[in-house]
Amino acid sequence: MMLMVIAVLVIAVVDWVAVAKGWKEIETIAKPATMVLLFATLALAGGFGATPLIFFGLGIVFSLAGDIFLLLSNRWFIAGLAAFLMAHVSYIIGLNTPIGDASPLWAIVIGIILALATARVLRPILAGLREKGQGKLVIPVVVYGTVITIMLLSAILTIYRTDWKTSASGLVSLGAILFYFSDIILAWNKFVKPIKNGRLVNMVAYHLGQIALITGVILQFGHM
Repeated sequence: MMLMVIAVLVIAVVDWVAVAKGWKEIETIAKPATMVLLFATLALAGGFGATPLIFFGLGIVFSLAGDIFLLLSNRWFIAGLAAFLMAHVSYIIGLNTPIGDASPLWAIVIGIILALATARVLRPILAGLREKGQGKLVIPVVVYGTVITIMLLSAILTIYRTDWKTSASGLVSLGAILFYFSDIILAWNKFVKPIKNGRLVNMVAYHLGQIALITGVILQFGHM
């Protein structure tokens, strides 16, 4: 499994360099290739015998679709948003199959903290959308923000579940945090104000998040 993960990292680094240098042609190949190789890693090291792995596989496929849509043009932004929304829904189902035994108290406390944090971040993003005359995106972005917050909550709660290995829950939580952070960077850079090296930071966080999440899933449910 480690060799496959290293291979995914190498392709991801190629994509980061392409983003930093503005090499659009290379980025167009390396960005989707990273997710294709990550899917192959899940298939080979994890397989799809366990039900959760099927949903994580779907999550990667939807993420790949989202990557492709976002590479095309701004006209495909809504399609990309919808694809990533389905990716997060898939991850939520995978993380909660089977239903965990985490304390309801922890779920409520962490859920409230994450909800408040998301609401605080969304406020300037939604204001930016309205200022740019893209009010039609307000509801889709709110829905997306809600779903990714639930995904992050589901990942963090694996730390408090007795059926999850410590190493697996740690990686899954780290991956979800990075994925969440990458989406904030993307939205802030696009709708609020440009961030220095924003696209690069977004892609680094996104790829590392996906890699950490899927590696944790393989440790938990895989056969290797």
